[in-house]
Amino acid sequence: MTAVGPLDAMFLLGETREQPMHVGGLMLLEVPDSAGRDHVFPDGTDRDYVATLYREIVEQQQVNPLFAQRVRNRVRELGYWSWEPDEEIDLEYHVRLSGLARPGRYRELFELTSRLHGTLLDRHRPLWEMHLIDGIEGRRFAIYHKVHHSMIDGVTALRWMQATLTDDPNRTGMPPTYALPPLDAPADVVAEEKAAVWSELARTGGRAAGGTWRVLSDLVGLTPVGLKSAWHAVRSEHSPVAFQAPMTILNGPITGARRFAAQSWPKERLEKVRASTGATLNDVLLAMCSGALRNYLLDLGALPDQPMTAMVPVSLRTGDQDAPGGGNALATLIADLATDESDPEQRIRRITDSTAYGKRVLSQLTPLQNLMIGALGLGAAGPAAVVPALAGRTPPPYNVVISNVPGPGNGPLYWNGARVLGMYPASVVLNGQALNISVTTYDRQVHFGLTGCRRTVPHLQRLLQDLETALVDLEQL
Repeated sequence: MTAVGPLDAMFLLGETREQPMHVGGLMLLEVPDSAGRDHVFPDGTDRDYVATLYREIVEQQQVNPLFAQRVRNRVRELGYWSWEPDEEIDLEYHVRLSGLARPGRYRELFELTSRLHGTLLDRHRPLWEMHLIDGIEGRRFAIYHKVHHSMIDGVTALRWMQATLTDDPNRTGMPPTYALPPLDAPADVVAEEKAAVWSELARTGGRAAGGTWRVLSDLVGLTPVGLKSAWHAVRSEHSPVAFQAPMTILNGPITGARRFAAQSWPKERLEKVRASTGATLNDVLLAMCSGALRNYLLDLGALPDQPMTAMVPVSLRTGDQDAPGGGNALATLIADLATDESDPEQRIRRITDSTAYGKRVLSQLTPLQNLMIGALGLGAAGPAAVVPALAGRTPPPYNVVISNVPGPGNGPLYWNGARVLGMYPASVVLNGQALNISVTTYDRQVHFGLTGCRRTVPHLQRLLQDLETALVDLEQL
């Protein structure tokens, strides 16, 4: 058994029916030509191909140790959460095959993804699910993954997914995310993946009792000086805006139902804006979101006079993932979105100044202090999240979470011969934080995934057009 890290435990503690604490991802794939057309349906799909894939991966009984553990909370461990192996994991429960309602458009795909993303994971089992979805028009299918945020953060989740993909369109026998590499994989690949798995498990805390005491010792060591310095850094990330966000319709109470929307843009368009403005690519993404939110709220007659702000997670992981925090290793900064500014050029300048200041603050801190800032930044939304009656009644610490997760290179990738067309992150929303915008890059495209409360965020899909409008405005600078 291993202890759950302090930041990871926040995601277990904060979970309710209204706010599931899992992250997810929707991967769109194209059925390979080699699959043949003997069983193609009138809508262009090849359901036998997807059904065969499903049977093959369910019959593959190897499961990565990270995906074969369940959470426990016992008196003998002082009420602290720990992970223990599940010796009887039921893959037919975790891996599911779904058929999309006709006509199988992206609209129907996003509706199904919305429903899947709104349901809680069963804590009596390992906290993950994988859904194969067939019936998408144009000989396409999708894979939707979800995994509890206490297990891994978005960067780690994407790394696991990348490990199952290849740039060889003819390679077969590729494993699903939860499995170890195939038995015929090169020995160095198997060894590297296993080492990463056990390193990930070790970071969550040592053996049960020892891990629990180590976590408690770490927490004691943070107070009072360490905690005070971390809070001071959080407060000073950008003094005009840090934790002083205006009230918006996005900061009200939420229900358990979700709405998910996604779209891709050529990375080249954003790179041209980056070059012309001197901003970073992440600043361009924030400027797109800022312009989109401004137009969206203007259309609803709900744009606040004060500038909106975004909480931006910052990964503390290096290539070797040598960062504290267990499954999650995140710091946070608060970015000024400058939504009160009508001029796109002035807006992106304010955003760039804001993020540059926040990064300078984080660069002066130790990894542990940065991790504390991550916990405090996430925890700042805690009062409204834990006490739903506060959502919409007290000023929010920030208005929206915008996360940019680095993607897997510039070329196309494949899974068992099927080309990956898109990768769309789906994340967590909270009481008082009803919208999450997550972005990743893949195959020279920038992929946006928007997750919102179905009731609190009206007409979420309109934000996709607003993002395009905002990008066009930036391209004209």
